[in-house]
Amino acid sequence: MEKWERNLARCITSPEELSGLFRLDGAPLSEVVRRYPMRITPYYLGLIAEAGDAIWRQCVPDPAELADHCQSPDPLDEERLSPVPGLIHRYPDRVVWIASSACAVYCRFCMRKRGVGCAGMAPANQDDAIAYIASHPEIRDVILSGGDPLLLADEQIEGILAKLHRIPHLEIIRIGTRTPATLPERITPKLVRMLKRYHPLYLNTHFNHPREITPEAAKACGMLADAGIQLGNQTVLLKGVNDDPGVMRDLMRKLLAIRVRPYYLHQMDLVKGTAHFRTPVAKGVAILEALRGHTSGLSVPHYVIDLPGGKGKVEVPSGRVIRNGSQLLVQNYLGETICYQDIP
Repeated sequence: MEKWERNLARCITSPEELSGLFRLDGAPLSEVVRRYPMRITPYYLGLIAEAGDAIWRQCVPDPAELADHCQSPDPLDEERLSPVPGLIHRYPDRVVWIASSACAVYCRFCMRKRGVGCAGMAPANQDDAIAYIASHPEIRDVILSGGDPLLLADEQIEGILAKLHRIPHLEIIRIGTRTPATLPERITPKLVRMLKRYHPLYLNTHFNHPREITPEAAKACGMLADAGIQLGNQTVLLKGVNDDPGVMRDLMRKLLAIRVRPYYLHQMDLVKGTAHFRTPVAKGVAILEALRGHTSGLSVPHYVIDLPGGKGKVEVPSGRVIRNGSQLLVQNYLGETICYQDIP
């Protein structure tokens, strides 16, 4: 068993374990965990400075998760857009492959909160996924997602990559993973040597706060970058975590310093159980404006809303976004006008 696997086995998975380390009444959180699982790696736990801080809010259950009755478990309509279970075909030329149903840390704001870590969510069947991709020559880009694909064993990951590489119309493969931020020891020399064999390969990390940029995270990202893997980052705008221009500027600068290019700043998806993390769209626009000119253009991400109903991402601010009270009328890439419910 490798070090990362041993550390994964040592994760905290119950509020009772957490209450032994912090002054915390774990009883109210146990009900939350019965619905939305909890897992915190020893490494990520060590980043918490105090209860309620920016790291804590991302990984420790909150009773507010059960008080959200208005949002949808699947606002992006991923299940409707799955031609085979676990394979999401939303855009014409690319698909998302759910390669794993588990993560090293179960983020409380997860877009797939309905199933990640739960028995009801299963990864795509490899044969079915490969058959679908191979039979659709318009697909040129596959994104391995989850859960976290890098929680699979090296041999399992290579098995997927090798099969994809044999499909002639595929041009690139992308991997979405949070392990550099939550389990950096997962990025091993053996893993990196294997990934290097499957270029062109892109990897999007997920750092949300500058305190996640540690020497361990920098080492993990450095190994990937040294192997020629293009690194990007997708940050989610989270109330009480990073909804501050100074915090966001510090994060983006630190990402560039470890050779990770800021890619997306995501407005919170309208996912049931996450409403307490939402910020007004105006907050994201103000943060973006505070970045421009005050730091390198390289460190300014695209601020996007992933539209409900599986209608795709749209960048804001944009001339295609019109406000009508608390509603935004947004035009997507197909020219469709979609109503997005903002908050005051």
